[in-house]
Amino acid sequence: MAAHAARETPSGLPVPRYVVLKFAKVNARAGPGDDHRLIWVYQAKGLPVQVIAETVEWRRICDPQGNLAWVHRRTTDGRRAVINMSAAPVPLLGKPKANAEPRAYLAMRAIADLDKCESGWCRVKVAGVSGWAPDRALWGAADKAQCR
Repeated sequence: MAAHAARETPSGLPVPRYVVLKFAKVNARAGPGDDHRLIWVYQAKGLPVQVIAETVEWRRICDPQGNLAWVHRRTTDGRRAVINMSAAPVPLLGKPKANAEPRAYLAMRAIADLDKCESGWCRVKVAGVSGWAPDRALWGAADKAQCR
């Protein structure tokens, strides 16, 4: 018997996990339901967020700025993406090695589709260009919970 059994969730998916916002406008609420106060509206289709709790219909998410809110499950998509939250562009390298040649740069606050991560590197794609970046340079790559 495993020391830590997987926690059951309404969706059957692990928590925490990453998803992206599916629409250009997504209501963020103080609690899991339309009767809870609207606290803001996300205006960023494709924004990576981390699901840290869920009900059957609602997901509690952590966004790249560390904000917590509840969004309806239909407003999220299971695709993976990352965002550059650093104060400088992140080089996207041709190989997962620090001395590899850059193919492009991921601008500050730019979102890229996440292909895979391995050994501290993530392969991402943006504007038809793919490349490797250190996982620590990208919000949305870490397995651990980003907000508490």
